Amino acid sequence: MKTVSLEESVAMIPDGASLMIGGFMGVGTPERVVDELARQGKRGLTVIANDTATPGRGIGKLVTAGAVRKAIVSHIGLNPETQQKMIAGDIEVELVPQGTLIERLRAAGYGLGGILTPTGVGTAVEEGKRKIEVDGAPYLLETALGADFALVESFLADYEGNLVYALTARNFNPVIAMAARTVIVDAANIVPVGMISPDHVVTPAVLVDYLVAHR
Repeated sequence: MKTVSLEESVAMIPDGASLMIGGFMGVGTPERVVDELARQGKRGLTVIANDTATPGRGIGKLVTAGAVRKAIVSHIGLNPETQQKMIAGDIEVELVPQGTLIERLRAAGYGLGGILTPTGVGTAVEEGKRKIEVDGAPYLLETALGADFALVESFLADYEGNLVYALTARNFNPVIAMAARTVIVDAANIVPVGMISPDHVVTPAVLVDYLVAHR
């Protein structure tokens, strides 16, 4: 694990990269990293997250900045700008049922090829997907979903990269930390090694590649 500046953490993300971003309606999203993505003018990004937050918050800032080419999310209902850009053809949106989305990410993190789920059977969701019968019941095969980078927010980190999350800000963050090739963490508080009890570690340091330094 390496500690880097905010600017360095974003500079390593190329245009066209796929990003998993933690957060639920902006709660648990690494806002500093998102702001820096917009400031550096990144383009053509595929964003994988629960949602696109709201205008002016979290992933909504990337939508406004024109950084997002495709969003793979469970809903866009709180961001009218995402809706408008989808209708205009400026952003491709792939809507995935929330439980299916998190399980596809988890499958990638665990090295699985995918999951079987009954969600979406008999609806438009099943179009183009394999249907598998198990004990007489139909399931859809949903493939694992990985990404180039995971942008994670934590409440607490030590200088080895062990992470602790705060309440509901935990949400997708521990799962995306397992599912992406490179993990960048922005922690609200960074403490010396040994200050976090091993029993309290949620994401172990072995999963973290870069920790964003405080100014």
